[in-house]
Amino acid sequence: MADSTTNTKPLNANVTNDFYFSNYKKPTKQTGNSDLGKDAFLKLLITQLQHQDPTNPMDDREFISQMAQFSSLEQMQNMTKAMESLLTSQQQTQLMSYTTFVGKEVKWHELTDKKDEKGKPVINEGTGTIKSVKFVEGNAVFVLTDGKEITPGNISAILGSSSDKGVTESPLVQASKLIGKNVKYKEGEQELQGRIVSVTTKDGVTHYVLDNDKKLTDKDFTVISE
Repeated sequence: MADSTTNTKPLNANVTNDFYFSNYKKPTKQTGNSDLGKDAFLKLLITQLQHQDPTNPMDDREFISQMAQFSSLEQMQNMTKAMESLLTSQQQTQLMSYTTFVGKEVKWHELTDKKDEKGKPVINEGTGTIKSVKFVEGNAVFVLTDGKEITPGNISAILGSSSDKGVTESPLVQASKLIGKNVKYKEGEQELQGRIVSVTTKDGVTHYVLDNDKKLTDKDFTVISE
């Protein structure tokens, strides 16, 4: 019986230039988060430095280039966080501005599925006083005293007087107008209620403190009423 001979080649313990970022190719199929965050970027750079070939170290210019990429990535992530915070603050300001409509008499309109003799959609119109505001998936819905529900886009005109017209107030000042208002919110499957007794703000986010010591944001409210 003939002997079988297996050819073996010695493993090269040196790390080649294939470990440089410039030669790294992104796999075509990935699972999980595909974004390279700054922490992962820094770990990859440290690993590269630890395993580089001492006889063929990384070029200074390439190292500086990679550090510049790291700095740019960090700045982009910080900018993204700042933009998200600004967007959240703007949304809160808009939602809180709707609460000033409570108690106002408004004229409203809405399209129906019906059509007139000319084939044009029939528009229902009416007037009513806004009794409360509720938030459905972050959108404001006005509840009139007769039970009618409308959205901001349904309002044609505000018939009641509006104070401080044209004055731009800070989110905290607008939020303070809700002090004394009754609100409903969900906690698990239960819908609870309470009365706002104070307002605080931190990092651009407004919190409302209820009489039961519960602290909420405007996104937690389902109904705001007198």
